[in-house]
Amino acid sequence: MRPVSTRMLAVHIPDWPAVAAGRRPGEAVAVLAANQVHSAGPAAQARGVHPGLRRREAQARCPDLVLVPADPDRDARTFEPVVATVEGVVPGAEVVRPGDCLVRSRGAARYFGGDGVAAAQVRRAVEACLESADLQAVVRVGVADGPFAALAAARLGRIVPPGGTPGFLAPLPVELLDRPELVDVLRRLGLATLGAFAGLPAADVLARFGPDGAVAHRLARGEDERPLAPRERPVDLSVSVEFEAPAERVEQAAFAARRLAEQAQERLRDSGLACTRIVIEAETEHGERRQRVWRHDGPLSVAGITDRVRWQLDGWLTGTAQEPGPTGRPTSGLVLVRVTPEGLLPGDGRQLGLWGEPGAASGRVDRALTRVQGLLGPGAVTIPVVEGGRDPARRVRLVPWGEPREPAELREPGESREPAKPREPAGSREPAKAGRPRGHGGGPRIHGGRPGGCGRARGEGAPPWPGAVPAPAPATVHDEPLPALVLDEGGEPVGVSGRCTVTASPAWLSVDGAAPTRITGWAGPWPVDERWWDPAVGRRRARFQLVAADGSASLLFVEIGRWWLEATYD
Repeated sequence: MRPVSTRMLAVHIPDWPAVAAGRRPGEAVAVLAANQVHSAGPAAQARGVHPGLRRREAQARCPDLVLVPADPDRDARTFEPVVATVEGVVPGAEVVRPGDCLVRSRGAARYFGGDGVAAAQVRRAVEACLESADLQAVVRVGVADGPFAALAAARLGRIVPPGGTPGFLAPLPVELLDRPELVDVLRRLGLATLGAFAGLPAADVLARFGPDGAVAHRLARGEDERPLAPRERPVDLSVSVEFEAPAERVEQAAFAARRLAEQAQERLRDSGLACTRIVIEAETEHGERRQRVWRHDGPLSVAGITDRVRWQLDGWLTGTAQEPGPTGRPTSGLVLVRVTPEGLLPGDGRQLGLWGEPGAASGRVDRALTRVQGLLGPGAVTIPVVEGGRDPARRVRLVPWGEPREPAELREPGESREPAKPREPAGSREPAKAGRPRGHGGGPRIHGGRPGGCGRARGEGAPPWPGAVPAPAPATVHDEPLPALVLDEGGEPVGVSGRCTVTASPAWLSVDGAAPTRITGWAGPWPVDERWWDPAVGRRRARFQLVAADGSASLLFVEIGRWWLEATYD
């Protein structure tokens, strides 16, 4: 017995990418992908431009053609109002792709008095949503049994009666299956229509084409049993405050911060949610805008949201905020502040145990540090975070308490305050080839290297960091490098040539004027050529690992012919 498929209503707007990219009604627009026309609007198609044309040929057919690069985000964003309009008539829409959506039609048909009336109601609503008359003319709505058949009916603007889906699909081309490899084989076998493909025995199709071919075979027979997956309507949790008189003082901003935090938490609580990230937007009377994303390791409380709103507004109003773009105090007072919770998770709450709870001590520490941070500012309490880099001193970054502790490369722009010690960017020229040191003893993994052994090592934080010293990391990094002297057996200074080769094997080490100590093992050099494009801040140096006869192990670098002790190992 054939399963009964669900009645579906589909909305189809052809060539939606070109529709979404259009700027003016009647404009000839084409969307390009890989230098070919991916989609063309109605005006462009009327002048001979169609998908698959090369760029030059499309411009030759339509000289005033507007070419726009493909942007899936733009397509989805502009299709959202259309989906909302459909849901205003029939709830529970599923977006198949920008330009196509589905809803169940059974309830709508009962309410409006038939599938045809329901389809007409949806079409009129969508046409009213679209401003251009050209677009209104191409809106198509169809009804059939199952999602696949409904989308096919929408392309033709057909209302297929219940049970008539197999007969409706039979004369349609196999290209509707949207499986290029399968369609190519079917065409070569002489199976050009869905009906011809559906007539094959199911067991033979499964044996020849596999599970995916069997699914396509069921679609061709009109047995699409895929359940509808309606989208979840987004919940607007943003809260805002508008000042009748522009706010120019920090006290006014602090009062507004507390009120916004309470409103945001109330909306989250009503929805059974909590948030780990908030977006704070502020606008002045002169149209100046400032936006920042604040993240937290756990759910944000009212006090946490209040502090972050106050920190941002205080930093802007007093001219101490450090952000990309225009900095300094605004030229007028604030007229709007908006807080939008993001990073949503279920607001489960918590039930304390009768005899305390695990982690109570850490909770008290967290509350105490958060209180200090609220009184003195976000930079008053910081914790170290290890991240990628070449320089051992710059691999440790201090972040405010409560901020995410992952390396900066994994974070989105604008999601944290300025770091206490900015790290060096990864942009640099590729150094010469280097050798990985191999070690002995209890010190760093190094041994007596041979002249000319250069290496390219990977840092622990972000792969790869050309010129980074391999593990283990030094135990002590000096705030200021100490002057050193590295000599060869003859007492002459050891240097590094422009081709990354040592002039002689290091034999003696003297640090800060002390008596020379015999070198028993060494590895390197690891060359670093940073910011070579900027003579003002660029630097070129080579690092070495050295083990002395007294058992000490050190990390040194040579720059402009001078040696410096950078760090020491345990």
